[in-house]
Formats: sequence, C-alpha cells, structure tokens
Amino acid sequence: MRAFSALLDRLSLEPRRLAKEALLVRYFRETPDPDRGYALAALTGGLSFKNAKPAVLRALISDKTDPQLFSLSYDFVGDLSETIALMWPTPEGLDADRPGEELALSEVVTALDLAGKTDVPRLLTDWLDRLDETGRWALLKLVTGGLRVGVSARLAKTSLARLGELEVAQVEEVWHGLAPPYEDLFAWAEGKAERPDNKDPAPFRPVMLAHPLDEDRDPAGLAAADFAVEWKWDGIRVQASAGRTSGGEIVRRLYSRTGEDISRSFPDIVEALDFDACIDGELLVVSDGKIRPFSDLQKRLNRKSAGPKLQKDYPAAIRAYDLLHLKDEDLRELPFSERRKRLEAFIESLSNPRIELSPMVAVSDWEAIAAARSDPQSHLEDGNAEAVEGLMLKRWDSVYVSGRPRGLWFKWKREPFLVDAVLMYAQRGHGKRSSFYSDYTFGVWRQTEAGEELVPVGKAYFGFTDEELREIDRFVRNNTINRYGPVREVTHNKDIGLVLEIAFEGLNRSGRHKSGVAMRFPRISRLRWDKPSAEADRIETLEALLPASE
Repeated sequence: MRAFSALLDRLSLEPRRLAKEALLVRYFRETPDPDRGYALAALTGGLSFKNAKPAVLRALISDKTDPQLFSLSYDFVGDLSETIALMWPTPEGLDADRPGEELALSEVVTALDLAGKTDVPRLLTDWLDRLDETGRWALLKLVTGGLRVGVSARLAKTSLARLGELEVAQVEEVWHGLAPPYEDLFAWAEGKAERPDNKDPAPFRPVMLAHPLDEDRDPAGLAAADFAVEWKWDGIRVQASAGRTSGGEIVRRLYSRTGEDISRSFPDIVEALDFDACIDGELLVVSDGKIRPFSDLQKRLNRKSAGPKLQKDYPAAIRAYDLLHLKDEDLRELPFSERRKRLEAFIESLSNPRIELSPMVAVSDWEAIAAARSDPQSHLEDGNAEAVEGLMLKRWDSVYVSGRPRGLWFKWKREPFLVDAVLMYAQRGHGKRSSFYSDYTFGVWRQTEAGEELVPVGKAYFGFTDEELREIDRFVRNNTINRYGPVREVTHNKDIGLVLEIAFEGLNRSGRHKSGVAMRFPRISRLRWDKPSAEADRIETLEALLPASE
C-alpha cells in the first residue's frame, strides 16, 4: 500500500497532465503484478466492494472519537476519507511515523472481495491501525471508490500504453474483454506477450467522440460539402452489440458510451438485437414515433432490472447513427459515407421499430446548417424537434477511431437557455474545493397564498472562475442564516440576495422537485451583482419553456 498511497498523494497534488502521466508510467514500471493491475483497476473505476460502504466507515470512526467532533471536522474538511484518516488514533505502542509491516494492495483487494458484512469492520480496523496517515487516506479512497486525484480512465490507459509502443486505442480495443489484475495486458504492453485474446462475440468497441464546433472560427476553414450533418438527440449514446459463440449461441449486449453493460435495464432493446453486428446510436424513449423527454428515459436508467409495466410505460428505442461491425467484417476502417450506406441497408433489413435510422439533415452550406440548428422544427414534421440537442457534423471520409480525433467530427449544440435565479443554499465542495462553498442551490420566484416566495429549481457547481468562487464563498459566509451540517442557507429575500445567471440545456416537468421542473445540465453563466434579487425570474418563465408535449 505504501507505493499506491504515495502515488495517489502525488497525483492529487500534481495539476499537470503530462506530469501525472509520468507518475503513472513510473508506478506501473516499478510495481510488480498483481498490485499494479489492481491500482489500474482502481484508477479506472473497475473495483467495487459490496460490503464496504461509507456507512461502515462512519460507524468505525464513531467508535474511535467523539461523534460531534467528527461531524464538525467533516464539515470543515469536506472529504470523508481525509477526515477519518486525520482523526484515526494511532494504537498504543505504534510509532505514527513508523507504521507496521507492509500491506500489499493485492492483499487488501482480495480480502475485501471475499469478506462478508461482519468481516469488513474487523479488516478495516486492522489495516487503519497498521497504516500511516497517507496510507489510511489511500485505503479509504480505495474502499469508497472515489479517488478524486485528477486521473481519467483514459489517462490511466494511456500511461499503461506508454510502457511499450502501444497506442491507447489498442489498449481500449481489448480492455472490455479483460478483468483485474490485467497481467496479460501488462505483459503485452511491455512486449513480453502477444495481444490478449478477446473471444467475446459481442464486445464493446471504443467510441468515437466529437469536438465542439467553434462557430466563430471553424466554418471559415471547413467546407460544408465535406460533412454529413445529423441530429444530435437528447438521449444517451449507446452501442448495441450482438454475435454468436463458437457453439452457435447468440450473445446480445447494450453498452453505454463508457462500456458499461446496461442490458439488464433494457431487456426490450436486448430482445431486438437479433443479428450479428454492432450499432452506434442514441437510446431514447419513443411512443408512436415521437421521442419523449429525457426525464422519461431517466426512469429507465440505473436500474438492475425493468419489469413489464416500466417497459410498457417507457418504451425504449435506438436511433442508429453508425454501423461498426457486420458479421465477420470490421467496418470501422471504411469512410463514413460507406458505413452510412451499409447502415441504411442494415436497418431496413431489420424492419424493427425499436431500432430506427437517425435521419440526415438535408443542408448544403453553413447558412443552412446554422438555420437547421436554430430551427429544427423546419426539418422535422413528426414533432421531434423538441428532442434535438443540436447537430453532429461528420466528415464523409472519416474512419471510425476511438477517442476525440481533431478535424473529423464536430458537435454544434443549440444555444443554452438562460434564467436569472437567486442563491438559496450552498454546500462545501470536495477535494481541492473542500475549503469553499462551491455547490449552489438556486431558486426563482412564485406566488403563493402567503405571498411571493423563492422555490428551488436547480443546483450547479461549475461555470465560475476561481476568483468568482472566492467571491461567492465570501458572500455565503457573510450572509449565512442557517446551518445544516455542510450546507448553509443564505439570505434570500426581496431586498438581499445574490442573483446567478444560470445556463441550461433543457427543461422537463418533474414530480420529484418542489418547483415541478427539472433542469438539464445547469451551470452558472455569470454573477449578477448588479441585479436586485427581487428582479430574478419567476417560475412562469421556466414553465413556458417546458416542451409542448408536457
């Protein structure tokens, strides 16, 4: 654990991407199997311990220290793992600066995998007693699964590839057929073994992503005729993959864009995958040909299963964008124009309403493209314009490669909606923001029998600069009227209040929110120190933005 703890500690303090990559490469090169493989799994979110939960950690620390002191400390620090690591008492007879015998990362992972509910508290107590402060922090980060050290899964895989002469795309190609501790993968990366064999008949294929279009610069340097234009639907990107084993058994899977198998949540889609192919598309809820709000799709997401009633009330469907594999042929090296022809013929052969072709946008120049983006209603007659997030522009000659290659695909989202809201509550952040109130709940005015009141309509925690963060934090501390653990309620009335301009992508009706509405991707656009809180927007302004179907 010492090497792993030191790695996490240095990664958490290092802001530069290339420096983080160098730290990871060095760790992977110097750390033996299987520890380095389990570290890679932790960094990519591949470890989960069903019986080791935050509630267990809270119970352990409550036995070791005063609960009120812990509560106050947690409120100040803002991070559960760091708070416990700092407060955990060193056992008598053990020098805090000279911890006990070395504890292997693989030992921890294996023990937690096998441990029952009653075993976990004993194991964690023993390890916390043996480790120093940094070791305790790393152990608790490992257990909770929230490392928060500024390392993405792709950066971790890139660092692995740097052990030899591999490209990260090659690592991603085999990744989803492997499992920790990835000994075959490391051996391949170091040139000591052949590429790991993936015999999965329905594998996940790393997705291709787009760069945001810079509307002020990109159109001048790009020929509109070189690009296919598609609708960007407001759903989730998926991959529908199916194939047969050597014994003839069909395997069908539905993956998220990150490779997570979500088949159990969408058995209605999986049932429709009666083919030997891989489709790239958008998962939506569709009734009678009309795409329903994203909030309806959310009712199907993150479920372990979906019963008949849920499937009937919220029928899932795929709008297909691309065809990546067909029978024994990998189509990704073909240009998009050819893949599109193959996709059109393939979808027609399926003749299944759950898997439909996403239509192209008939435009020929940048003026027409911009018009379609701002007014999709003029192109879509079936009432689906409300489900359009924007446009996708794909070079006709582009091959399908993983990651976000420059110059091949662009996304051009519609302009966000803007509303002026009043700050109501603020909560401490995590990690480097743990000393600041950086998570903000805001509201708009509505009329009640008792008079006008602010009703919460959303929460945002990004969109502001570091200087603006300090300004908001100062306002929160100087205008606190109530405290609820790590949350502070701030003054928010007609005379005093901080107005925030909120940008968001869409709005849906919601029975879970007091206001009756739910924002999509809200963020703080700017601080309106100049605007009186009484002049913030009203709930009627938001209700007017709800889709007509609602």
